[in-house]
Amino acid sequence: MLTSLLQALFSGLAVGSAYALIALGFSITFATTRTLNFAQGDFVSAGAFIGVAVLFAALGIPASSTTFSGAQPASSAQLLALVAAVLGMGAIGWLLYVLGVRPFAGRPGMAWVMSTLGFGVILQSIGMAIWGPKSVVVPGPFGSDVIRVAGVGMLPQEVLTLVVATAVMLAFDHVMRRTMIGKAMRAVAYKPEVAGLMGINVTGMMVGAFVLSSALAGLSGFLLAPIIQLSLFMSVAVGLKGFSAAIVGGLDNPRGCVFGGFALGVLESFINLWSAQWREVAIFALVIVVLAVRPNGLFGTRVMDKV
Repeated sequence: MLTSLLQALFSGLAVGSAYALIALGFSITFATTRTLNFAQGDFVSAGAFIGVAVLFAALGIPASSTTFSGAQPASSAQLLALVAAVLGMGAIGWLLYVLGVRPFAGRPGMAWVMSTLGFGVILQSIGMAIWGPKSVVVPGPFGSDVIRVAGVGMLPQEVLTLVVATAVMLAFDHVMRRTMIGKAMRAVAYKPEVAGLMGINVTGMMVGAFVLSSALAGLSGFLLAPIIQLSLFMSVAVGLKGFSAAIVGGLDNPRGCVFGGFALGVLESFINLWSAQWREVAIFALVIVVLAVRPNGLFGTRVMDKV
């Protein structure tokens, strides 16, 4: 029994670290621009497919293929695919801000909500035209042999996801709290007008927020792909869980969002021990309870005036 609980804890932390990255992306755009990218889930799957396309190309397989046929990409190809997923999604995030968010900034209404949702539909439609509805089993860079520690089985990709995601989140926390660019982003989030008067490039900070959050979505998608079967339809599930993690932890608190991601991953994994069909019920019941008790999330402090 203890081994099963430890197994569920580890698996939950691994998947939860990917949810935390997605939640962090939501938090970055909200804290800096007071808007959200509701296509974040589609960005996760798009980033994963960009990486997979690079892996196919490295193996000489058509980029629109949906199977590796047992081929194992080299480490250099995996690294190149990771860079392509992160940079590619960062560039798409820049496009989203320029074309889908900035034109509606400061205007009454919530046109940016439909704009970001529409951007996600466009991404999914492009992906569907290239890869179709089939799921793809993606090989991890370190193979699929299970590592056993004290009876707990760990996939190398789960360990990699947990380590990389934790390192990225710690680095982000350091940048936000200890560097000038982090202080500038916080100043823009608090009072953009005053930040502009102090010489801070407010537009540049907002563009950077969308680029960074989109890059995080690409990273989380690439890390998740070998753990779950990659599909364009996974965007709704991972996007909702990432957003739920941000709501539970507190949308305006990056550390809270990270906590929310890990908490949802662990909860999901423990519920799986009992009955997988109740997994989604438990997660969204938790979200409702948290909102009822703490409307701004467990670690949120601001009153949200949008969304």
